[in-house]
Amino acid sequence: MTRPAPVTRLHVAARYSDAAIHNGTVYLAGQVADDATQDIVGQTQQVLATLDRLLAEAGSDKSRLLMTQIFLADLADFDGMNSVWDAWVAPGQAPPRATVQALLARPDWRIEIVVTAAVAGD
Repeated sequence: MTRPAPVTRLHVAARYSDAAIHNGTVYLAGQVADDATQDIVGQTQQVLATLDRLLAEAGSDKSRLLMTQIFLADLADFDGMNSVWDAWVAPGQAPPRATVQALLARPDWRIEIVVTAAVAGD
């Protein structure tokens, strides 16, 4: 009998982990801005910086994104978010993406992003 592949979790809390790594794939929890007083550009920059950090910690990077889900509190922020996203995404490596309007857990959060990525070397 083969052993199941291990699951590695990063930054485990009582309710969730920031990431889970399994079979060469990293799954990140939804990431939000630390400073929610910022506008959509500032919050998007913060979230993407957090994604960069977590992906690196998991042995991946933005060029290895498999799927991205973006939740906006207000679709009027779509263009502002995209201006930051377009500058951040790896050229020629834009992942499949869904962007939807959603009621986020805190009213001052304007964006939440969830990503799945391949771990480097796979």
